[in-house]
Amino acid sequence: MIAPRRARRRRLHLTSVAGIPLGIGLILVGQVIEGGSLQSLLQTTAAFVVFGGTLAAVLVSYSPRQVLAATRSLGRVFVDDRQTPAQAVAAILHYARLARRAGMIGLEEYLPQESDPFLRKGLGLAVDGMNAHLLRDMLEGESLSEEERDEMPARVFESAGGYAPTMGILGAVLGLIHVMGNLGDPTKLGQGIAIAFVATIYGVAAANLVLLPIGTRFRLRARADARRRELMLEGILAIQEGMNPRIIEQKLWGLTGEPADRVRLETSQAA
Repeated sequence: MIAPRRARRRRLHLTSVAGIPLGIGLILVGQVIEGGSLQSLLQTTAAFVVFGGTLAAVLVSYSPRQVLAATRSLGRVFVDDRQTPAQAVAAILHYARLARRAGMIGLEEYLPQESDPFLRKGLGLAVDGMNAHLLRDMLEGESLSEEERDEMPARVFESAGGYAPTMGILGAVLGLIHVMGNLGDPTKLGQGIAIAFVATIYGVAAANLVLLPIGTRFRLRARADARRRELMLEGILAIQEGMNPRIIEQKLWGLTGEPADRVRLETSQAA
């Protein structure tokens, strides 16, 4: 009997976890080195203008449900529990060897244990005898729909990253208006100038240190998931065709986009 596959592990994405605090920390260190005060960077008015304005612009662009879903997805930026390409290959080879021994119908009792819904559904349709062309069309359509959903958080954060610097400029203009309106009162000039420059810092820093990098991370994750589903699709069709597991393995190595020797080693460890 073929041994069951190992459960996927949650992996902490260290560079994502460390990148944002590192960037903010270095900016603050630079401020101190230049003799500036950290207190001068804390401006409530600037924060309201930049972050409140950015949130309002995002809510105009997207529905509250989409914004809430993107916010809830933030954990996926820092923690990854997806299958690696090698684990996906190992899973497909597991079912290919089982089908080689017991036929396609022999997969049916193992499918409820499969954690990946795309692989489970595809193999289930193959077991039911669906035509290969129809099966490909159906799974490709589902993969495109999933990719569209996976990219929505990326669009939300990238849009926020585009709005934030503009809101920073708006805050700077408001601060300068405050300065010009109080030229006769020198005690209020410093506060207005501080709001003007700090708002710009907030907008640019939020966009380039937080929002845009998170959006990029979501988009790369969505593309990686799409490639993994493509790999699974080809594996499912190969199993349905009755292809030899060794040939399937060689075929899938080329689809991973990684060196074959590395995938071979990881596949043997994941099996």
